[in-house]
Amino acid sequence: MGAGAMNKIFPQGDVEDSAAARRKASPGGEGSSFLCYSRRGTCLSTFLLLLLATLAALLTLVAILGLPSRTPAAQACVMPTNRTGFLCHDRKSCIPAHGVCDGIRTCPNGEDEDETLCRHVPQSLPSFLVAHCGDPAYWIYSDQKCDGVNNCGDCSDELSPVTSCPLCGPGWWRCSSTVFKYCSCIPKTLCRDHVQHCSDWSDEFSCPGLK
Repeated sequence: MGAGAMNKIFPQGDVEDSAAARRKASPGGEGSSFLCYSRRGTCLSTFLLLLLATLAALLTLVAILGLPSRTPAAQACVMPTNRTGFLCHDRKSCIPAHGVCDGIRTCPNGEDEDETLCRHVPQSLPSFLVAHCGDPAYWIYSDQKCDGVNNCGDCSDELSPVTSCPLCGPGWWRCSSTVFKYCSCIPKTLCRDHVQHCSDWSDEFSCPGLK
């Protein structure tokens, strides 16, 4: 083969075009670096736009709905009758336990009827407001325990061994009641009214009634 064939001269333009093509095709070429930087810039700009859009949406929601309120934890208090109560958020008002989630706003700010508190009664109520009956399927408010009234329906809230209630207090007469509403005591206001409320008739013959 002659020297002319070995030293063939290519046009300058063809050599430059070929080199540029190889640089674009190679992974570490100059063209690849430019595209990489370009893509990173695009990705970064897109990320910032999404972040700003998210922040704008959150600010809009806060403006519409307002900031979530920091609701103080429910606290117990003692009523003048020495029974469990619910302390309102003003830290002054103490309402009866059975007044919580009864459909009537008793606290000054109505927190005794708060949706979170009353959503799944009794599970959503604080434990100090709940007392369980002999049948676990039934419950009463804690201030209805040992109040002389058959709130559970089986007297388990008034009689041992399920509960330990004190003896009948002032204004009550101890006897085995014939009235479903009462268990081991009846109000003295029912004594000597010519109606049997005790199985032994002691409400009519022995109970002194209210003086």
